[in-house]
Amino acid sequence: MEVGITSAGAGINWAEHWRAMVSQRAGSRGNRPTDYWDRRAPSYARITRDRTDSFLRVLEPYLSPRKTLIDVGAGAGRHAVPLAARLEWVTAVEPSEGMRAQIPHRDNITVVASTWQDADVAQADLVICCHVLYGIEDPVSFLEKLQSSARERLFVMMREGPVPHPVTMLRRRLHGQPELPIPQFSDLFMLLMQMGIAPDVDFVRYPVFNRYKDMDEAVADCQSLVGDDWDEARARTVLEEMLIKDGDELVIDSGIALAGIAHWQPETS
Repeated sequence: MEVGITSAGAGINWAEHWRAMVSQRAGSRGNRPTDYWDRRAPSYARITRDRTDSFLRVLEPYLSPRKTLIDVGAGAGRHAVPLAARLEWVTAVEPSEGMRAQIPHRDNITVVASTWQDADVAQADLVICCHVLYGIEDPVSFLEKLQSSARERLFVMMREGPVPHPVTMLRRRLHGQPELPIPQFSDLFMLLMQMGIAPDVDFVRYPVFNRYKDMDEAVADCQSLVGDDWDEARARTVLEEMLIKDGDELVIDSGIALAGIAHWQPETS
């Protein structure tokens, strides 16, 4: 599928716009450690374990015990595990070894150790992809593969608004400037329209609490995302102001996140 330059958004090439954002953001941080998600997996699992997930309510009308699903970028299994209880089979595609280790075993979940671009998986009735596309430089081929893998319906969720992570505030406090632009749901919507896809859209809001076992874990998490401008002494001071003790954990309230969910029947259906 070829993306036209003038088919949507007053002449903006949304694929190139997306690519430029991802490239600029990556370049501003230097090279993020390749094991970032492996190391962050335990804290990420803690962040999402108690979250009321409105995304599952959007999927509800399309679920049935005889259907199959692919979860692209399954993370710690926050969607794959509850969906396995409602479906015949779930294939969880996740490149991070640390994240895969957090996915509880279920007899009807297959975990595939791969990026989506390299994954070799059979089609499923449903395909979901939640909060994955932010760092993908070539979103068109990524979306095309998602679409070709879904028999009945495809769901893609992305945030609209600031990244709900302590590093967003930390960068502002340390450097006096906002984060560089990152692809958001509105960019996804315009890109899909330019690709000739007019999706149904649902918006969800949910609180985000970032949880850490101690200060060192919080510092390491933020340092991985800041890059060359890191100032650990000042960062620790700011984080100490932000962190709240909650039992055995340290918590940062990152506010209410807004996310959009684009979903549609694939062209092959």
